[in-house]
Amino acid sequence: MKGVPLIFEKSKTGKEGFRLNTPEVPEIDLFQTLGEDIVRDEVDLPEVSELDVIRHYTQLSRMNFGVDNGFYPLGSCTMKYNPKINEEVAAMPGFTQLHPYAPEELSQGTLEIMYHAQNLLAHITGMDYFTLQPAAGAHGELTGILIIKKYLEHKGQKRTKIIVPDSAHGTNPASASQAGFDVIKVKSDDEGLVDIEALKTLVDEDVAALMLTNPNTLGLFEKNIFEISKILHNKGALLYYDGANLNAIMGIARPGDMGFDVVHLNLHKTFSTPHGGGGPGSGAVGVKAFLRDFLPKPLAAKKNDMYCLDYDIPHSIGKIHGFYGNLGVVLKAYAYIRSLGTAGLKEASDIAVLNANYLLKKIKDIFDVPEDILFKHEFVVSCTNWKEKFGVRALDVAKRLLDYGFHPPTIYFPLIVDEALMIEPTETESKDTLDAFADALRKIYEEAKETPELLKNAPHDTPVGRVDEVKAAREMKLIYQE
Repeated sequence: MKGVPLIFEKSKTGKEGFRLNTPEVPEIDLFQTLGEDIVRDEVDLPEVSELDVIRHYTQLSRMNFGVDNGFYPLGSCTMKYNPKINEEVAAMPGFTQLHPYAPEELSQGTLEIMYHAQNLLAHITGMDYFTLQPAAGAHGELTGILIIKKYLEHKGQKRTKIIVPDSAHGTNPASASQAGFDVIKVKSDDEGLVDIEALKTLVDEDVAALMLTNPNTLGLFEKNIFEISKILHNKGALLYYDGANLNAIMGIARPGDMGFDVVHLNLHKTFSTPHGGGGPGSGAVGVKAFLRDFLPKPLAAKKNDMYCLDYDIPHSIGKIHGFYGNLGVVLKAYAYIRSLGTAGLKEASDIAVLNANYLLKKIKDIFDVPEDILFKHEFVVSCTNWKEKFGVRALDVAKRLLDYGFHPPTIYFPLIVDEALMIEPTETESKDTLDAFADALRKIYEEAKETPELLKNAPHDTPVGRVDEVKAAREMKLIYQE
């Protein structure tokens, strides 16, 4: 397939998309009125008809891949289907047309939903208070770590270290470093879980917290979570929960009950809205009661039968987002939670775990994967056997999947697994879709045996073939030049 021509390449001198009537007011010389230094003499716009514009951008929109038109098994990112009722709720004029400076008495509906959303998230996670301000997961991480930092400083403790597992999301060490901490890595044991003995040697009076995902990025539940919590708390350190994988346990287990002191959630993943394209997102952060006075201000509250914004947070880290967060994402998450209810959230997690293990069962014989492990909502397989037998790598498998109409899973993460494919089917995909995806992988395995070059040069049927990704990252060309 050929790529779609740029709109500039469709331009032809003299073509018009519109024509204004002859104005009934005198013309103004902008150069003379405003000054030559702020008026552009020539604007380089394409000359196309209205129909050209419509067809061009409609064609581009059909080239986009998303969960509405295909399976998106992006490991650790929970790209589930977004029920359209959630979009309708978020688009209601009462929300979209509310000015952020509107007085509280005219904002009761929005404040009520913010208040109840905070409480619902606290109930789901076993925390006591929530802020909706953070705009994304990494932003939530930074917020949570700043809360921990401010709390420890308030107690007169200048702790300098944050521990992260070697399987952690890359944003964990980045967030800790951004907050001014030294990052200490703790290794995984032979089961892919936190090495308890190694952790004991690392936790001292200089450690502020351990950042932990549970289930972890391998899709495995940290069965020693209570012992981990005890190790940290006995040394005065806190336990931070990366909520990227909450989709495996919501309605079943709560981070707060496991001993976590701070959590961040990706409302734009766990609670329907698939992320991508730069946003928007919501990285809501929850804390236990002893950390409430360090949250960003304000919180949605209820006083004297009125909903309001509570700025009485004496040791707040301050605002970390303009106004009160990305309300549209919160609204969609709220609609999702209320429509499913407690039983529905649990069922979603149950099916997510079932789908992951069903899909793994169908393909595990063609990959390197540990035997007899029960994964949660996602799993990681290795293409080391493909590499050794056929000279084919995980990248080649991912590119070939594009020719079969599937978005590839996450590759080369977590870093502790060589030639990793990280697959998360989510609960919204049907058995038919999972079977088709498994069949595609099995066909690609046969292709790797017979014609490995087919994979190494994939994709073949997409508008753009394989690109030099290193060069594209280092020599970005973001403007059109003839």
